Amino acid sequence: MPTTGFSLKNMATGLTGALLPFATLLLVVFLVLPVPAFVLDIGFITNIMISLAVLMVALNATKPLDFSSFPTVLLFATLLRLGLNVASTRVVLVSGHEGGDAAGKVIEAFGSFLIGGDYIVGLFVFAILMIINLVVITKGAGRVSEVSARFTLDALPGKQMAIDADLNAGLILPEEAKQRRADVATEADFYGSMDGASKFVKGDAVAGVLILAINIIGGIILGTVTHGLSITEAASAYTMLAIGDALVAQVPALLLSIAAAAIVTRVSSPMNLHGQIMSQFSLSRAWIPVAAILGILGVLPGMPSMIILPAAAIAGFFAWQLSRPKPEEDTPEEPEQPANSNIIHWEDVSNQAMLGIEVGYALTPLVDERKDAPLIKRVTGIRKQISQELGFVIPLVRIKDDMNLEPNGYRITIGGAVIAEDQIWPEDMLALDSGEGDGTLEGRVCKDPTFGMDAVWIAPDKRADAIVQGYTVVDASTVMATHLNHMVRLNASQLFGMDETRKLLDTLKDTAPELVDGLTPQPLSLFAISAVCCELLKEGVPLRDFRRICSAMVEAANDGTTDVTTITERVRARIGSIIIQSLVPVSMPLPVVTLDGELETLLAQSLKVSADAAYPIEPGLAQRILTALEDASRPLMLEQRNYALVTSPAARKPLANLLRPRFPDTPVLSFRELPDDKPVEVIATIGGNQQPATAALSGPETAKHEFKQL
Repeated sequence: MPTTGFSLKNMATGLTGALLPFATLLLVVFLVLPVPAFVLDIGFITNIMISLAVLMVALNATKPLDFSSFPTVLLFATLLRLGLNVASTRVVLVSGHEGGDAAGKVIEAFGSFLIGGDYIVGLFVFAILMIINLVVITKGAGRVSEVSARFTLDALPGKQMAIDADLNAGLILPEEAKQRRADVATEADFYGSMDGASKFVKGDAVAGVLILAINIIGGIILGTVTHGLSITEAASAYTMLAIGDALVAQVPALLLSIAAAAIVTRVSSPMNLHGQIMSQFSLSRAWIPVAAILGILGVLPGMPSMIILPAAAIAGFFAWQLSRPKPEEDTPEEPEQPANSNIIHWEDVSNQAMLGIEVGYALTPLVDERKDAPLIKRVTGIRKQISQELGFVIPLVRIKDDMNLEPNGYRITIGGAVIAEDQIWPEDMLALDSGEGDGTLEGRVCKDPTFGMDAVWIAPDKRADAIVQGYTVVDASTVMATHLNHMVRLNASQLFGMDETRKLLDTLKDTAPELVDGLTPQPLSLFAISAVCCELLKEGVPLRDFRRICSAMVEAANDGTTDVTTITERVRARIGSIIIQSLVPVSMPLPVVTLDGELETLLAQSLKVSADAAYPIEPGLAQRILTALEDASRPLMLEQRNYALVTSPAARKPLANLLRPRFPDTPVLSFRELPDDKPVEVIATIGGNQQPATAALSGPETAKHEFKQL
């Protein structure tokens, strides 16, 4: 039984799919082969039924794209009508002398009932219908289609850019962006097709006039020459049938023209055309003047008061009825049924946006499009900038409000986990004290969220005074954007995974296929490659030169090494120049901090004893290193100078793990990572009696420079 049901379902689907090809072949039959009169009757009634159905669908569409197949439907409906005209012309000319029903009951009814049996009246009625259809409706609909198509195509790039901007800002998900792009493309195709489809209607109207003339002239000639009728008899018989045939075709054409005009003049709305019109005419203040004017006209001498005054009363009734409170405003709405709290959906526990910003309600102006959404623009720029620097695409940043936050609070999250939070004031500006301020600036004293610098929130009118006093002044959106920029760079490894690794490999395979084939799936798996990349990102090493990184991994793996840490160290030694370029310009020496020989020896002994431990450095020694580095780096931080801690290869990884929580911006390099041609300046040595070097080498500004860049 299930097999039979399945077969019947497939059979029904096949028959439905074959309907359109069969109908197209039937049109060819109407155009080429003679058909009996009763088949013509069925065809004419079918044509009228299709035209009515098309008109009803057009009137009930909420937006033009709801009837996106209308241009194609219009084409086939026009072909059906023309095929019926050709077939009926053949019947009229061949059998018109036999009587009024020679061409079928439908043509006879239209020729006798609708025009009262007078073909002169029929000619005038047909002419009027032609003028309405061709000059008024078709011409207007064609002009609207042409203008709509032009403006839609002109606006297409802007709409695409708006979708990309919303996607980059995290306002929409990729699936929603894909659907919007499809809707925009469909809209452009629809209006372009409608511009051409309106020519079908116009051409059909012209063909109707020509077919009518051919039927009349041809019928009179055939009636007098072939069938021996007088000119009067031939004119009466054939003209009546020709007009009936023309009216049968013209009525559906008029319906389709109205449908086309209704579609192209629609404005997108949640309601259909009836609901849209009724909602906009439901204004009591619009009907009151109508009732008053009709009432004045009704009492004027000579006016048909018995007709006008009832119309005024109806308009007044509408005005009174519409001015009454709606029933739903007087009675409380029924409370919605609460959802079943026992049912949990995946949407309740998952968040597709990996990177997010949650803001309090006072910060919503920063993401309000009506106020130019300054934060969204900066977030988009940050994503693009960091993606170019790190070598992979930073995921979307989903921005949403959270009523549980303080009004001026915000949070930065990765995978739902909060990695940073602070407060900003959107109407004020943050003045950063870079060491040049005199401390007299009035405002809300705080710490800079990104670098922990002393800062003051000030009113915008105090910006000039703050700059004069040596402060760096930035707006609220820049403060949050800079904080996001800093946190994304520190946590880039959490945003990178196997999917991103696969995309990088697929991109590299276009230019270096042998390298990729020699790397994965053997000797390294996709997981191992992803782990190495995450280790590099964890220490701030970009993946821009992914080809050199893969070459280093192949070299390390071919030596029999599969340990991720070992491979990572080999890769770092290979791309040491890239690491150093992110610290200082190529033409400048690298400022470094080194360890005293005695401290290096103690560190090597500690690592040798606890080589397999998670934290191999003895706690007391670790605290000495942190304290010494803090003392040595304090003057460097005040001078806003970049530097690197250089140590032995064996100690590099444990020291990097030790310093990362407290000194996240301090890179730890091994001697192997320093290029031979790179000059190095030792600006401090920790662990011994040496004092920090006093060489006056001006390094690039960090915090203030980054604020200015954003």
